[in-house]
Amino acid sequence: MGDRMASGRIRQVDKTPRRWRVGMDIAFVGDVAESIARFGDRYVCRIFTPHEISCCVGSRAATAEGLAARFAAKEATIKVLRPTETRPDWRSIEVWRHAGGWCDLILYGEASRLAREAELSDVSVSLSHEGNIAAAVVIAQSSQTELLDGNRG
Repeated sequence: MGDRMASGRIRQVDKTPRRWRVGMDIAFVGDVAESIARFGDRYVCRIFTPHEISCCVGSRAATAEGLAARFAAKEATIKVLRPTETRPDWRSIEVWRHAGGWCDLILYGEASRLAREAELSDVSVSLSHEGNIAAAVVIAQSSQTELLDGNRG
């Protein structure tokens, strides 16, 4: 580690090479609303954690918007985790909403294992919804070095 001046203070700088992983996904609010109407709690409890469900109470439209954004976050997280075999259980990826309104991701079970294997750190999520579209972006740092030799396969 090297030293850097920051605001008159000396701090250590971590020189470990890092790679960014980014996942983005959109979900249609109407599709989520239709799944809730058709399958009810069977759908909701298979995909979402109790905390996620409790954060999305209100009118049918507000519930569908909130759950659609969380579904997009789960899909975006899968893109960051890059599973090569089976996907983690939906509920092993939890969007945790803080009292102040911002959200974090909490990974359990298989999702947590994949994150550890990829040496992921500093995982962040951003959610948005407008009209019939919900979107999420997930970004994480990996200390794994990946070859960038132009070969794909």
